[in-house]
Amino acid sequence: MNTKIKQSLISGIIGTVVMTAIMFIAPMMGMPKMNPAAMLSGMMGTPIVIGWLMHFMIGVIFAAFYVYLFHPKVNIKSKILKGAVFGIAVFIFAQVAMAIMGAMMGGMPKPEGSMLLMAIGSIMGHVVFGVVVALLIKESK
Repeated sequence: MNTKIKQSLISGIIGTVVMTAIMFIAPMMGMPKMNPAAMLSGMMGTPIVIGWLMHFMIGVIFAAFYVYLFHPKVNIKSKILKGAVFGIAVFIFAQVAMAIMGAMMGGMPKPEGSMLLMAIGSIMGHVVFGVVVALLIKESK
């Protein structure tokens, strides 16, 4: 298996696990409940297992974007800063994609809690995802 493909798979899965763990811990710190798999499966009318598969598949795809496009093209020396910038880009892309998907599928599920706190939590989760992916990617030779 290609090293870049392996890096995309591993960093995408680990980044998604860490991001998801933070999302499940967030309500204990006063943040709204966030379950991306439930949101995805609810929008598509599929079982929750499909939502989980999609959530992890999306994480691997985003990690592949980092490995193949973002990492080689963006000249930021700090891995943490580079990952944070990537995480913000992923957050913005995800919001646009979810809005489009919601419009195509007949709307988004009603969020529980403050929209502002949900946005802050989502940004935090995506930044953590980006940083984890950046830290796991080996430098190209």
